[in-house]
Amino acid sequence: MFTIREELPSDVLAIREVNRAAFGGDEEANLVDTLRSSGFVLDSHVAVAGEIVVGHILFSPLVIKTAEGDRAAAALAPMAVLPEWQRRGVGSALVRSGLDACRRQAIGAVIVVGHPEYYPRFGFSAALALNLQSPYSELGDAWMALELTPGALAGVSGVVRYHEAFAAL
Repeated sequence: MFTIREELPSDVLAIREVNRAAFGGDEEANLVDTLRSSGFVLDSHVAVAGEIVVGHILFSPLVIKTAEGDRAAAALAPMAVLPEWQRRGVGSALVRSGLDACRRQAIGAVIVVGHPEYYPRFGFSAALALNLQSPYSELGDAWMALELTPGALAGVSGVVRYHEAFAAL
C-alpha cells in the first residue's frame, strides 16, 4: 500500500532519485529542481510506501499566448514512479490527486506531453490541444490538454509558454 501527500522539504533527494530511476537520466530530476528553486511549482505530490517515496508528480504554471491576451494554465510534468512500483496504481493516484489540487486552485486547464494510451483515462485529449502550439505540439497524440473548468479552452488558439527549464528536455 501507499499514500499520497504533498511534497515535504525532506523529500527533495528522494524525488530526485525517483525521477532519475523512472526516466533513466537527470533531465527530469533537474527540471524538478529548477522549477522548485525558481518558485514555479503549483503543486507537487509524492506517493509514499512506508518511509519510501515511490512516486512523484509536479504541476507548474504556464501561459497560453493568444490574440486576446494571456491565458493561465498548468503543465503536468514530470510524473514519475519507481520502476518496481509501476503498474500498481501509483501514477493514477498521483494524477488524480494533482488534478484535484489544481481544481482547488481554480486552474482552468492542464497541458501534458505523455503517453496517448495513459492520459486520456483522466480526460486529457489531443483534440483539445490542436490549436495550441509549442515545441511539443509536433508530437501528435502525445500533446494533450484537459479542461478542469468546462469551456476553459473553447475557442482558444495560441502559443504555450513553459518555464525556460523545459528547454533542456
